[in-house]
Amino acid sequence: MDTIAAICTALSPSGIGIIRVSGEDAITISDKIFKEANGGKLCDANTHTIHYGHIVDGEEIIDEVLAMLMRAPRSYTTEDVVEIDCHGGILVLKKVFNLLIANGCRPSEPGEFTKRAFLNGRIDLTSAEAVMDLISSKSEMARKNSVSTLRGKMYEKIKSIREEILFFIAKIEAAIDDPEHMSLDGFEEELNLKLEGILAEIDRLIKSYESGKILKEGINTAIVGKPNAGKSSILNMILDEERAIVTEIKGTTRDTLEESFDIGGLTLNLIDTAGIHESDDLVEKIGIERAKSAIEKADLVLYVADSSTETDIVDDQIIALIDGKKSICLLNKSDLPREMTKQELNAHFEGSTTKPVFIYTSAKTGEGKEELFENIKEMFFAGEISFNDEVMVSNLRQRNELLIASESLKKVMDSIAASMPEDFLSIDLMSAYAALGEIIGEEVSDDLVDKIFSEFCMGK
Repeated sequence: MDTIAAICTALSPSGIGIIRVSGEDAITISDKIFKEANGGKLCDANTHTIHYGHIVDGEEIIDEVLAMLMRAPRSYTTEDVVEIDCHGGILVLKKVFNLLIANGCRPSEPGEFTKRAFLNGRIDLTSAEAVMDLISSKSEMARKNSVSTLRGKMYEKIKSIREEILFFIAKIEAAIDDPEHMSLDGFEEELNLKLEGILAEIDRLIKSYESGKILKEGINTAIVGKPNAGKSSILNMILDEERAIVTEIKGTTRDTLEESFDIGGLTLNLIDTAGIHESDDLVEKIGIERAKSAIEKADLVLYVADSSTETDIVDDQIIALIDGKKSICLLNKSDLPREMTKQELNAHFEGSTTKPVFIYTSAKTGEGKEELFENIKEMFFAGEISFNDEVMVSNLRQRNELLIASESLKKVMDSIAASMPEDFLSIDLMSAYAALGEIIGEEVSDDLVDKIFSEFCMGK
C-alpha cells in the first residue's frame, strides 16, 4: 500500500497538533523533513521510541516537534507509522502536512487508517465500527458499550456462533461425499436442538438493538404542550440552567431549541417546541408544524400541561398527536392553586393506545424533577441503567445481518419439520453463516467496506 498522511487533531489553535503517517515509506519520508536534535535518523531507531527535533524545509526550521516511531507490525495499522507532535497552530500543521505530501505521501481518505487496520487483520469490522462509535459517544454508557465491542466482545460472540453452524455444514457435506462411512442418523434432532439455542442467542442480540441504539444516540425527547404551559421552564429545570428564554407572554418559543443532558449515563436529546394551538400567525404556524414533526421523530414525549388551568380542546388535540408514543405528562405549576388533577387529565386519554405516566411538577421549585428522571429510566431500562459487559448491538447494519441469519436458521428448522433432504438444510445454514460473516467482515464486499469507512472522521 502507498504511504498516507493526515492531520489527526482539529484544525484550530491548540497546545498540540498531531500528524499521522502510515505506510511502507512512512519512516523514509519522515526522515526527509525531520532532523533529530542529536543528529540521529528515524530509520536507525528502535520501534516505539520518541525523538526530539525539528521539522525543516531545506534550511528553514518550521517547528519544534516530537516524532513517535512505531514499526510494523506493532502499530495501529500494522504498517510503519510515524506520528509527529507539533505545536497546535493551524498554519504550522498545514505546513508540516504539505511537506509530507511534497515528499511522497498521499492525503488519507476518511477512516483510512482504521480501514488499513481492518484490511491488515488487526481488527474485525465490528471493532472498526466501534472506533467511530467511541469517538461520537455522548454518554458514559455509550462509551462503555463501544469499548466492549472494540475489545472484541461482539467478534467473539459472532465467531462462536459461526463455528457451531460450520460444524453442521461440514457434517452434512461429509455425509453427502461419503455416505458409506458417515451416518446422519439422529442428525436432524441434534441440529434442531442446537439451532434452538443459537436462535435464542441471535434473537437476544436483535432485541438488544433498541437499548443499544438509545445508549449510542440518546433518547430523542420532545417537550410539547400549549403556549405558556411552562415547556421552556421545564427544559431549564432539567438542565439546571437558564437555557431557554422564559416570559409571561404566550408564544415566546417560536422554534425548536435542542439541548443534551445526561441522567446517570443516559443521554436525553431534549427538544423544546413552540406551543401547540390554533394560530393565524405565519411564524407561529411554522413553529407549531415543527413541534408536530418533533413528536413524530421522538422516542419520548414530555407533555407539559398547566395544572393551574382547566383542560380544553387543545389538550385533546395534543393527546391525539402523542398517541402511540412513550410519554410522560407533567402537570406543571404545581406551586399554584390546582385546577387540573392527574385523574382529570387521565380521563382525556380514554381510547388512547398508550397511557402516560403523570407527574406533578414545578419548574419554579424543582418538584417532580427526580421522579421524572426515575420514570425515564424505568421506561427505557426497567429502572436500571447498568452495564455488565454483555454484548449489545447498537449498529443498524449488524442488526439487519442478524435478522437475515435468524430467518435463514428458522428456514432450516422448517425444513427439518418437513423432512427435507440434508442438502436443503445446508443451503440455509450457509446463508446464515454468510450473514454472520458480514457482521465481522469475513464475508464483506469492497463497496460496503468503502462505505463504512467513508463515514469516519479524517485522520482516523
